[in-house]
Formats: sequence, structure tokens, C-alpha cells
Amino acid sequence: MRQILVFILFAAMLCWLMFAPVYKHVIIMRQALLQKEVDYMLEIGASGSYGYIGDSMIEASRERMEERGFVAADLLYTVTTTSGANGSNPSAPLPRGTGIKLTLTYPYHRLFIIDQLVGMSVPASAERMGATGMKMSEYVP
Repeated sequence: MRQILVFILFAAMLCWLMFAPVYKHVIIMRQALLQKEVDYMLEIGASGSYGYIGDSMIEASRERMEERGFVAADLLYTVTTTSGANGSNPSAPLPRGTGIKLTLTYPYHRLFIIDQLVGMSVPASAERMGATGMKMSEYVP
């Protein structure tokens, strides 16, 4: 009986050790993709042609992120500025020197379920991973 119990515990630990790094890799890749998208959107939005991050840019970003495996409805975009002005208004682009800050977040969902089964403390499924960036607007009216 003791040998069966030891075998079951050993098999469970072996499975956890084999598959836990896979989920960590998924989290690292998601975080990197979020940061890459934030950097790309800031590069485009703060350029001399735009000076804002509009709804059409956010919608295009949602489509790109959905192609990479994200759930588009779960992505949360927050655009703020250093001057307090609306950074997503295409009719009033931000003048040169005003900072545009973009924060993109996505929930963890159930990525840590294996760690939780082993007894490790994990973030709640409603908590969000995120990426943030800031760039000065280069728009000259």
C-alpha cells in the first residue's frame, strides 16, 4: 500500500515538474507580446502623422492580438497623457512634447491551475498581466 502511495505522489510530482515550465513559458510569451504591441502602437500613435491613439488603432490592435491567440474582448486599453488631455481624440491630436501613455492588460485566466493543484499560491484568474509604455508626441499642427 505504501509503495502505491509513493508511486502516485512521485508520478504527480514528475508531471508537475514536466509541465509547469510550459505554462511559465506561455505567460512570458504573452507578456512579451503585450509589450511589443504597446511599443508598436505608441510608435504609430505618437508619430508626426497622428498624435493620438484612436479607436480605429485600438480595434486594429485587437485584431492583431486575436491572431496571436488572445481573446479580443478581454484586452483592456487605457490611454492617458501627461497634460490630462484626451489622447484618443483624432480631431484634437496632441502637440509635440506631450506624453502619451498606453497601458494594455489581459487576464491570467486559468494559467496557474497546475500550480494551484500542487498547493502553491497563485494569482486570481481575474487578475491581469499588463504592459505600459510612454512616448512623446511628435505631431506638429
